[in-house]
Amino acid sequence: MTEALIDVPRRVISAVAALGVLAAVIMLTAMSGSTMQPLPASAPAGEFSAERALSHLRKFAAEPRPIGSPAGDRARDYLTARLRADGLKVQVHRAFGTWSSTGLATFGMVDDIVATLPGTNPTGTVLLAAHYDSAAMGPGASDDGAAVAAMLETVRALRTGAALRNDLVLLISDGEEDGVLGAEAFVREHPLARAGGVLLNFEARGVSGPSLMFETSRNNAGLVAAYADAAPRPRGDSSMAELYRLLQNNTDFTPLTRAGFAGVNFAYIEDSAKYHTAGDSIANLDHGSLQHHGSTMLALARAFGGADLATLPSDHDATYFRIFGVLVTYPASLVWPLAAAAVVALAVLTLLARRRGITSVPRVVAGAASAIVPLVAAAALAQGLWTVLAAWRPAYDAMGGLLHRPLPYRAAVVVMAMLAVLIWYLWARRAIGPVGAAVGALAWPAGLGVLCAQVAPGASFLFTLPALSCAIGGIVAVLLPGPPGARLGRVVAVTLGAVAGAALLPALAGNVFDGMGLALGGAAALVFALFCLTLLPIAEPALPRPGSRPGRHVAVSVPSIGAVLVLALTGLGLNVNRPGAAAPQRTHLAYVLDADTRTANWVSGDVDPPAWTRRYVTGRDVTALPPGYARGELWTGPAQAIDADGPRVSVLSRAADTVTLRVAAGRGARSLTLRLDHPITSVTAAVDGMRAVTAAVTGTRARTWPGEIRFRGIPSRGARITLKIPGTRTARLTAIAETDGFAAVPGFVPRPPELVASTREDGELVAVTRTYVI
Repeated sequence: MTEALIDVPRRVISAVAALGVLAAVIMLTAMSGSTMQPLPASAPAGEFSAERALSHLRKFAAEPRPIGSPAGDRARDYLTARLRADGLKVQVHRAFGTWSSTGLATFGMVDDIVATLPGTNPTGTVLLAAHYDSAAMGPGASDDGAAVAAMLETVRALRTGAALRNDLVLLISDGEEDGVLGAEAFVREHPLARAGGVLLNFEARGVSGPSLMFETSRNNAGLVAAYADAAPRPRGDSSMAELYRLLQNNTDFTPLTRAGFAGVNFAYIEDSAKYHTAGDSIANLDHGSLQHHGSTMLALARAFGGADLATLPSDHDATYFRIFGVLVTYPASLVWPLAAAAVVALAVLTLLARRRGITSVPRVVAGAASAIVPLVAAAALAQGLWTVLAAWRPAYDAMGGLLHRPLPYRAAVVVMAMLAVLIWYLWARRAIGPVGAAVGALAWPAGLGVLCAQVAPGASFLFTLPALSCAIGGIVAVLLPGPPGARLGRVVAVTLGAVAGAALLPALAGNVFDGMGLALGGAAALVFALFCLTLLPIAEPALPRPGSRPGRHVAVSVPSIGAVLVLALTGLGLNVNRPGAAAPQRTHLAYVLDADTRTANWVSGDVDPPAWTRRYVTGRDVTALPPGYARGELWTGPAQAIDADGPRVSVLSRAADTVTLRVAAGRGARSLTLRLDHPITSVTAAVDGMRAVTAAVTGTRARTWPGEIRFRGIPSRGARITLKIPGTRTARLTAIAETDGFAAVPGFVPRPPELVASTREDGELVAVTRTYVI
């Protein structure tokens, strides 16, 4: 009962060779996920050149350009001039966009750029979309300047060839960072949005990495097939689309697909510690990422621009993933049969192993039941590591686990996952038997494949295919003639069976790290532990026989060596991630002036402010802050009051639970926030000369001041708003006028190079408040 599926002469050599093959598979998979070589400005006119696109990017993405800012206006003017010079019909669509969430309504004055290249015999519209505004904390060279520059270069390349069959529309939206305001306004008001079409949206959540197709609309089979055929180096898989559907993050893709566009969404996500910071700069942009973005954009614009779009719609989703450089696709109708096949193959393997006398059904069941231990342990150890690191360096938590140099920590998580599986297996091979433990462990990927087939069909392949492949490899190994372990063929069979897992699961763990950071390292650790479970038959020959003296030595030394390695990697991570110019720490700071009392304070939301920030904040007393301003725990410190009038609010009319106000932010302010001590259910807002827009507000925030309204890019003349405040005739309202930067504050000393502004939306602001009863 304790014999392994493979037991060839020179056991260790066979195991090492097999593991080496799988390591090569992992490396090849990683290498196939690289970006493209950037092409110079001398590249052929019909090709996309990253260098040519960069020449545009340098013209508009050297500084932050949030909605309503002068830098945003300059970017808009440059982009419209370039598109007109390329012969496109260009319109600046000025509108009032809106977005709402729990207890919050956001409005913004947006200037969307809409450019059209008419087709020769259109069967529909191809919509290229990106946004030209940036977060206020950084220049947004990647998010989303790179995509906008790529659009200009794509248009230039398209104009060198034959005209497209279909209409090509470019939507370069405004206000995406503050709630997809520009895309919402385009969908609600612009006639080009009503007919729908094919959407190609481009984003970024880092400054490097391949351009991934991370999101699709429903019934995507036709889109995926076209992408597989046309894209020069397709990246991404259907599990990303499934995951993104579960998240609350929105891009312009969301309102556009809700409006009827069938579409695909692209982004590169590596080196995301620089996302929404000053580090999202042209200097840090990976030119290969820009090349991949642009080459994909150009290829798909040509493909969809020349296709009969009427034949594109499909009635099902496709599963798709890249393996060994090839994008594999299959229809959703195969998801359940493959998941069932993995379960059946595992059952067949169990029965064959029982018939050969190398395990029993109870032992396989015991292996499956106990295999949850290393999975849980790996995840718990990884999350424990993060908890310790965040306590040791609170700045890590402010970065959401997205660190500048994460590789040592990621390696530590991988070692912990391997250690958890190995320690369990050293026990299980003795208590259950190596075959029972190895076969039983496959129940977990097989079971997860079934679970995903039900709740996230596009992700089922990640677990179904490794389980099915390993089970088939095990069946072949058991069926080969001769006594167990007597033929090299068994080594080959189980090694080939593990190839699917080696190609899929480590890459998934890497994607989890890239997308979610070390703060959710437990998810990556669980995935890697799952992969390690598929390697047990291969690793078995390298281990001493259970109960032998060398076996007892291994049982003692493995945890010790693993712990030392984890500590060494953690120490290395701490060392290379020390705050500095190359790995700056984020810190939050705001200046708040209560214009009613003329009291000013510095405010920081940092857990443990660095020395520079502590120059301004000295304690946690929030009583001096304006009513309704404080949210969560804050550090505060006294500041010198500046000369500012602050926002103005006047009541125009009142009826029952409805009140109409005139609000204005005051001179120089780009944004205005209103906070109320009562919940709101709807807000109707209008700017003079423009149609009114209504936002329905669902739910309430568990706060003393639960209602909030934000105006971004508000004109100096202000706006007229009508609020519904159920259950009350009066409410208190604090108006907060916000201006970017601290240039007007006396005594402010700029940050040192080892610090950058936090990504909190209420940071890097001068906030001037007034409180009213309405």
